[in-house]
Amino acid sequence: MIYFAKQLNTVKNKYSDLIDQTFQFPTEEFDITTSGELQYRDIPMMDLIHKFGSPLRFSYLPKISENIQKVKTWFSDAFSKHNYAGKYHYCYCTKSSHFKYVLDEALKNDVHIETSSAFDLDIIKSLHASGKLDKQRFIICNGYKTEAYVKNILELIELGFENVHIILDSTEEIDQFTSRTVKNINVGIRIASEEEPKFEFWTSRLGIGYTFIVPFYEEKIKPLPNVKLTMLHFFINTGIADTSYYWNELNKCLNVYTALAACTTHLKHLNIGGGFPIKRNLSLTYDYAYMVDEIVQQVQSKCVDAGIDEPNLFTEFGSYTVGESGGTVYKVLAQKKQNDRERWNMIDSSFMTTLPDSWAINERFILLPLNRWNHEYERVLLGGLTCDSDDYYNSEQHVNAIYLPKFDSEAPLYLGFFNTGAYQESLSGSGGIKHCLIPEPKKVIIDRDQNGELTYTLWSDEQSSESMLTILGY
Repeated sequence: MIYFAKQLNTVKNKYSDLIDQTFQFPTEEFDITTSGELQYRDIPMMDLIHKFGSPLRFSYLPKISENIQKVKTWFSDAFSKHNYAGKYHYCYCTKSSHFKYVLDEALKNDVHIETSSAFDLDIIKSLHASGKLDKQRFIICNGYKTEAYVKNILELIELGFENVHIILDSTEEIDQFTSRTVKNINVGIRIASEEEPKFEFWTSRLGIGYTFIVPFYEEKIKPLPNVKLTMLHFFINTGIADTSYYWNELNKCLNVYTALAACTTHLKHLNIGGGFPIKRNLSLTYDYAYMVDEIVQQVQSKCVDAGIDEPNLFTEFGSYTVGESGGTVYKVLAQKKQNDRERWNMIDSSFMTTLPDSWAINERFILLPLNRWNHEYERVLLGGLTCDSDDYYNSEQHVNAIYLPKFDSEAPLYLGFFNTGAYQESLSGSGGIKHCLIPEPKKVIIDRDQNGELTYTLWSDEQSSESMLTILGY
């Protein structure tokens, strides 16, 4: 009996035990205190709750600069290793997050900007007026060119922005520009890559097909005296991945680049788009440095074989730039037991309105409790506040269920969804009307001062009923 009691005492049934048995923990980002509270990048998460409450979104700005500098180092190392003659340019995709604090932080790292629509260029003008973006910076204008977008692009060119590059999405777009300015225009062509075999259609709706690009240049761009083809743009929807599909599409892109380079001396830039993954779970394995090195080597090899100069390489990282800087925090309000096996933990917000990717495309984020790691755990489902049956979060990528510390009405449990900094606010909207009129959470900006001490700034408070009623006309 004594032996049996000792065995019972060694049973590992705390939430911290579960994580230790499942992952290599602590990680670069996460650790727990002796009292069972989560620390994220040395930020005591429960301190954040005590200061601001929940629900809330937060952005940790130093992570933006950290990721940018990592990529720049990987490309610098690869260029040095292979004696690559071109230059590297890091572009930030504004569509991932348009907020001023994101652009301000990114621009500290000498990045360039990729835009998608007309209003993006009003942001460019605002950043220039505030002295944070000069006219020599590359502005890569992607996306479908509406009349408003065309007008704003032309305005930037007239204002003297030297490196505006219009990425043509179709063969007709060039006609929208050539008759409306006498100034020199730099254009790029976006390749319509072939989609993965499992995709719903064969070819990307964005860009121009491989076989049409050289004839299009010869017939419509080359005769124009004030238009120079300076960039070829390549992007794969599934991102930069070590797969035969990716390398095959990159090879086809390089074939087009070498063919175009034989037709013009103006082509100097190859834009390989974005698509670096971010951590969606604690066990992500991805060799970023290897991928950069292999891309650089393949580009160089193809150019050497063709007898042409190596291009300047551009990337357009959006999610990778800002995604890992953000998080979303909730409180578990109550638990509903619907049957013998299903326990629903109800959060104090809505997944549909705060993490739209979680229900729209079944995206999963890193989910960890902020407190009570020293308590026993249980299997649960998570439900949001709306009356929509799709407002739930029911599994993690590494398991087929969610395990969290047991619910206790006397000891509130707080949850953190991490690496939610890209797209979630753009898709759900900042301000405005939310599903079932669930208010938008408050937003906190976390930074470090010159001494490395944490600083907290309330960027926006929780949305008020007055703001919603005004929009609705009451």
